[in-house]
Amino acid sequence: GNLEDYEETVKKAKEAWKVWADIPAPKRGEVVRQIGDALRQKIKVLGSLVSLEMGKIFVEGVGEVQEYVDVCDYAVGLSRMIGGPILPSERPGHALIEQWNPVGLVGIITAFNFPVAVYGWNSAIAMICGNACLWKGAPTTSLVSVAVTKIIAKVLEDNKLPGAICSLVCGGADIGTAMARDERMDLLSFTGSTKVGKQVALMVQERFGRSLLELGGNNAIIVFEDADLNLVIPSALFAAVGTAGQRCTTARRLFLHESIHDEVVAKLAKAYAQVRIGDPWDSDTLYGPLHTKEAVKMFLDAVEQAKQQGGSVVCGGKVINRPGNYVEPTIVTGLPHNAPIVHTETFAPILYVLKFKEEEEVFAWNNEVKQGLSSSIFTKDLGRIFRWLGPKGSDCGIVNVNIPTSGAEIGGAFGGEKHTGGGRESGSDSWKLYMRRST
Repeated sequence: GNLEDYEETVKKAKEAWKVWADIPAPKRGEVVRQIGDALRQKIKVLGSLVSLEMGKIFVEGVGEVQEYVDVCDYAVGLSRMIGGPILPSERPGHALIEQWNPVGLVGIITAFNFPVAVYGWNSAIAMICGNACLWKGAPTTSLVSVAVTKIIAKVLEDNKLPGAICSLVCGGADIGTAMARDERMDLLSFTGSTKVGKQVALMVQERFGRSLLELGGNNAIIVFEDADLNLVIPSALFAAVGTAGQRCTTARRLFLHESIHDEVVAKLAKAYAQVRIGDPWDSDTLYGPLHTKEAVKMFLDAVEQAKQQGGSVVCGGKVINRPGNYVEPTIVTGLPHNAPIVHTETFAPILYVLKFKEEEEVFAWNNEVKQGLSSSIFTKDLGRIFRWLGPKGSDCGIVNVNIPTSGAEIGGAFGGEKHTGGGRESGSDSWKLYMRRST
């Protein structure tokens, strides 16, 4: 789409909003329920398309559509529950009410790595709140964007509603910039890199607009000496290698207590050697290609920098000689916790393994990076677990115990602090971001 297409689409979406806002919230929930059902019917074929276009393995593609289905179910219940309190007024014969209303038009810019789920989280909740949506997916996953939009449009039109309630403009940075600068976008939800997210935030802030930002992560797993290593090895592998390291919640740093460091590295390297690499459509494959040629170059640059900064490549580190953007899942040891490359989020399957001695220092190391998305510890010490969850523990938006960093539940608010942007999507009270409050 070009800027003329964008202009036409915004006008249509604004008109459609007038119809949608008048429909009672539980009825909007019923339409969202039907969207979930329509996605259920197409889950395998849509999952296949995600796998084909993005490169993630088939089960992850299907799992991503399942997330959208689940959040539709969640939104249906929410459509009967959103509301504000009636508060005691200090003035006789007066009522004090908090009323929530839709913001209007929600712009949703999503990234290549989750071309269905992130839009689903946003649109399902935004819709039951009474908003229209305008989506710009990643330019490299346009087929998925079109397919999802067609599925939704049919449901809307079958309900005699304008399809423009969920509009789509495929396009590049020109469309994204137009959305960020457009006062008609009552909320802009942006998922992507911290670098681009900062530009978006400044453009939206300049017009006193509202933004919801889901940006980078540099997530750590901390393993204490009392951890159950039978849990640690598969968890670290899944968190670091899943989606070929292209999740915002991917584990990039693995802090191991010095007493178990060598044992865990040996076991992990053995597990890495067993990862089945291949065609993402093959049911035996656990690990597919990177999304683009640029990602392969970033991977190689990061491995080179890690070596220059004193790291040793335990396994991986090379491009795989086969068609496609395949690289070896990689483990690097021997770097200091504050090496520049360790503090850089490379969107590739590179895990930096680091040694620590004390709880206090390793909690500080978890928190010293600019991003604050996901974090995890493995321990059986109850006191330590509560310190980790407390004010001097992890400063991340997602704080795990004895499970990996990647993976989230739709019932809880998803998002992170600091350079991750501070936004929250999906469950809990994140619906409030898609509404405005009147007292």
